[in-house]
Amino acid sequence: MTSTLLAQQPSSGPSPVPAARTSGPDVAGADAPVLDVVVPVYNEQEDLAPSVRRLHDHLSASFPYAFRITVADNASTDATLRIAHDLAGELAAVRVVHLDAKGRGRALRTVWSASDAPVLAYMDVDLSTDLAALLPLVAPLLSGHSDLAIGTRLSRASRVVRGTKREVISRSYNLILRGTLAARFSDAQCGFKAIRRDVAQQLLPLVEDPGWFFDTELLVLAERAGLRIHEVPVDWVDDPDSRVDIVATAKADLKGVLRVGRGLATGRLPLASVRSTLGRAPLEPAVPGVPPGLPFQLLRFGAIGVASTLAYLALFVALRGSIGAQAANLVALLLTAVVNTAANRRLTFGVSGRGGGRSQLEGLVVLGLGLVLTSGALALLHALSTAPSHLVELLVLVAANAAATVLRFVLLRAWVFHPARTS
Repeated sequence: MTSTLLAQQPSSGPSPVPAARTSGPDVAGADAPVLDVVVPVYNEQEDLAPSVRRLHDHLSASFPYAFRITVADNASTDATLRIAHDLAGELAAVRVVHLDAKGRGRALRTVWSASDAPVLAYMDVDLSTDLAALLPLVAPLLSGHSDLAIGTRLSRASRVVRGTKREVISRSYNLILRGTLAARFSDAQCGFKAIRRDVAQQLLPLVEDPGWFFDTELLVLAERAGLRIHEVPVDWVDDPDSRVDIVATAKADLKGVLRVGRGLATGRLPLASVRSTLGRAPLEPAVPGVPPGLPFQLLRFGAIGVASTLAYLALFVALRGSIGAQAANLVALLLTAVVNTAANRRLTFGVSGRGGGRSQLEGLVVLGLGLVLTSGALALLHALSTAPSHLVELLVLVAANAAATVLRFVLLRAWVFHPARTS
């Protein structure tokens, strides 16, 4: 794969843009644009010129810094490349990168890797997203508040016009990401994203997909590396002339999900180095030695505890008739404790990244203490009554679990997930 580059000077700033990127520190020079917006295209001879002019006019009128628009041509076979070069000759802030192979991810990797702008963005050529969201998208990156930014069509504040089929596919895909890769961002495939250049330089070598899954992979790796992703609700109108092959794209995306999931599970992806370089340090507690947010933690812990207790009781009742009360108690407690520890680790105490195995082992120690309390309560009940009713057993277990829950919260907060041990 080869690429050719035609660089022009931006009209939105007083200084010219260098014709080629030169080596140097990861800081934009005085002559560099602040924002580089990439528009990947393949056979878009009808939409390219009006869209680029509209984008250029918007940036010239509303963006307060020097900018560049890079048209990334993905091996177009129509007049797209010629039109792109005509635009570059007409508008000084436009440049053209030609690639002789298709793939949105390939185009973004090529342009972003070579750009000298501190903030890199991209949008689809159809400009389905309202351009009024562009400045809110990049502002947190310019200030250093966030590392990546995405437009989301799934926020309550978003306004979206598209068919039911695409709506269902989009929401289903994002639910799959949440269920398989534990993604917390809301919209992986909206063609409206931005990233800081220093972050891109760290993450791009880890992203393998050259096509549509590129966005998802980049976001998942960024999230797992502890980077902050800013989301902007957008107004979005579906392009009825979209040429995306939904079935082929869905298959490729699912393969990508499996590949990234394996990489995360096996530790093959070197995210620790990214986290150490770019990840945010944990917040210091307001009082030294005391983890912050006790009321919030109690609320989350209580909600998880209620759900765990209901699951525990349901399992106990289901298993008691076949394996006996003590064995049913052990199995139900073990299964719910594993889920409870994982949920409290992430939701109550805000711990992410590696260390889940250690937390589960230490959680088993806490489980052992809970088992002593609940099993001891059952043993005492059966010593006092030879044939207690199931209702009495359940009431005793609820009381014993309440005591075990208090002990569990204290040990999880002061030992297992204490900030000094998880930072």
